[in-house]
Amino acid sequence: MAKDKTIYTCTECGGISPKWLGKCPHCGAWNTLIESVAESQSPVKNRFASLAKPSEVATLADIEATDMARTPTGHEELDRVLGGGIVEGGVVLIGGDPGIGKSTLLLQALDSLQRAGLDTLYVTGEESGAQVALRSRRLGLDGSQVKVLAEIQLEKILATLEATRPAVAVIDSIQTVYSEQLTSAPGSVAQVRECAAHLTRAAKASGVCIVLVGHVTKEGALAGPRVLEHMVDTVLYFEGDTHSSFRLVRAIKNRFGAVNEIGVFAMTEKGLKGVSNPSAIFLSQHAEPVPGSCVMVTLEGTRPLLVEIQALVDSGGPSPRRLSVGLDRDRLAMLLAVLHRHAGIACMDQDVFVNAVGGVRISEPAADLAVMLAITSSLRGKPLPKGFIAFGEVGLAGEVRPAPRGQERLKEAAKLGFSVAVVPKANAPKKPIEGLTIHAVERVEQAMDVVRSLE
Repeated sequence: MAKDKTIYTCTECGGISPKWLGKCPHCGAWNTLIESVAESQSPVKNRFASLAKPSEVATLADIEATDMARTPTGHEELDRVLGGGIVEGGVVLIGGDPGIGKSTLLLQALDSLQRAGLDTLYVTGEESGAQVALRSRRLGLDGSQVKVLAEIQLEKILATLEATRPAVAVIDSIQTVYSEQLTSAPGSVAQVRECAAHLTRAAKASGVCIVLVGHVTKEGALAGPRVLEHMVDTVLYFEGDTHSSFRLVRAIKNRFGAVNEIGVFAMTEKGLKGVSNPSAIFLSQHAEPVPGSCVMVTLEGTRPLLVEIQALVDSGGPSPRRLSVGLDRDRLAMLLAVLHRHAGIACMDQDVFVNAVGGVRISEPAADLAVMLAITSSLRGKPLPKGFIAFGEVGLAGEVRPAPRGQERLKEAAKLGFSVAVVPKANAPKKPIEGLTIHAVERVEQAMDVVRSLE
């Protein structure tokens, strides 16, 4: 069988060159030619064949829509992020820092699926089979029947998938896999894109669920071309500090479930274990209320989480510092301006430090009110009442705007024993929530007055 010809394609105009050039001969752009493989003229070997059988044009009303069958992995937190479990023919990309636990979690999941009766395959390109076996014994997976293949050549991996037909296969990692059709080194843009495309087509054609492990860059983004994230069905990010025992798995993209869903794990001697009550991670255990602390309810996907916001206001020099961890620094500067203009609380000559406890990152504006109350509490040196929570977006005009799904946030707070809440007026429930006193406010000034009245 003749080998496909290597060509170079311009990422700007799509032009083709038979050899690499610093400047595209078609559009004149510099350093835009990347290696690719020319499409074979043989009808038998068509790299871009359709993933499914040809079908006739039909209207949406005539197409029968059925829910995708899901298979639980045996790890409730991982199933939550995946949208209920793995899907036949689905392709999942999971990335994270080195040593954070990607291979550990996937090996545990494969062992659970294998014990449930599904055939599994673990393809390792970074470790030998003996290293994978040593890790499985360290995790307590004695007698595991998960099949292991130590291989990095794409063609051999595809042949093994065709021969063994596993239900789930893990490729650890996609950056180590290479195709003989390309001359570039493993991990290059062309190799990652080409190998991921072949594996995706194999998954769709055979019904094998393939999980790709991806490296990340210094900035924390997935290494390789952005098209890698577009090819796959689900993109998961492994987050967490290597110095902490807790890990977060966040869904950035999911064609079969909700995005921004998170799963919380704790790293133990026997691997990663799901955390059933993640709110406990993000709340500090104070014997008595302390100044500068305010608890808020944030939403991560469909899950409400209680997170403690801590603020420290201290006298600063001529150039006061504004530092935030887990929150947007620019938004902190905006909230300080609103606090001064509409509530009469000035921090112009003060250093302001804000932190979200537990290493969680909060991107939604519903944290605004809790941040402002924590700053005010620290500045005045007076703690907020015990069992106090707050959430709500604050606008530049000083108004307190509603947060989405406020009822679920309040019910979660009441379930965990909180008794006093300051929330936007639009989020006030029509029916009282047992054990929870709710103060609905429309303005920042009203929120400050409510807090003073509770002292």
